[in-house]
Amino acid sequence: MSIIQSMRLPFLVLTPVCVFLAMAIASYQQVDYSIFSTCIALIGALAAHIAVNTINEYQDFKSGLDFETKQTPFSGGSGLLPPNPHLANKVLVLGIFSILITILIGCYFIFLYGYSILPLGIIGLLIIVTYTQWINKAALLCLIAPGLGFGTLIIGGTYFCITGHFNNSMWLITIIPFLLINNLLLLNQFPDIDADKSTGRKHFPIKYGIKASTVVYGLFAMVAQLTLVYLVITKQLPTLALFTILPMLLSYFSMMGMIKLGKDIAMQPQFLAANVACSLLTPLVLGITLLFYIYF
Repeated sequence: MSIIQSMRLPFLVLTPVCVFLAMAIASYQQVDYSIFSTCIALIGALAAHIAVNTINEYQDFKSGLDFETKQTPFSGGSGLLPPNPHLANKVLVLGIFSILITILIGCYFIFLYGYSILPLGIIGLLIIVTYTQWINKAALLCLIAPGLGFGTLIIGGTYFCITGHFNNSMWLITIIPFLLINNLLLLNQFPDIDADKSTGRKHFPIKYGIKASTVVYGLFAMVAQLTLVYLVITKQLPTLALFTILPMLLSYFSMMGMIKLGKDIAMQPQFLAANVACSLLTPLVLGITLLFYIYF
């Protein structure tokens, strides 16, 4: 049971929320989709997320980062391996097994629909295996990797897996979670700046600083809202979708904490909690408004 902790179960909630949004978009667009394929896609997405978490857990332990970070509910890893080093190889095996499940499910959808999904799958696998050791040392790539993985690949990939095709409107909608999920990790990196720097990481807050990171966070939040408004004005989303702005406003509360506390933001975890709530509730509320528009 111990290695389950390395999956970081509370963080896995983001994956079904992203899959739910893909399903809601397909429903709103009146595209027929398979419930069975939705379930299989969800398993594949969860396996990919578990792979990222467990491999990151293993590599952070091996690099010594786990001994430098101060664990919070939102950052610093699960804290499993420093007191249980004998579990390290089991965590690695779990990560590899999760990758294999992801690949097998990807192969199933390639068999079902052809190779159109393959580029997304390759990008996703590259993010999984390179995130900790390489992506974290490239500030701009690290900045967009979370949104790319969840907002673009999981939502866009799930949409394809359940419908068999892509469309431009769907890709535009994914911009919203793409930006907010980038913000999710960007702020969660603040408490770990000193520890990450000691092990050679060069993510955005380390390379460009707190002020620049706060500006980027604010820009991402505003562009996400403007994208929502644009999609409503152009009738690619219903007017009801404007309710999604409400959870998006939580990002400005988090910005107050960024300005006030900087890298010490974990001292008042409500700012980190608001950031998490924003990134989770926004795609969830958006999906609910789409289904409500259809059925009620």
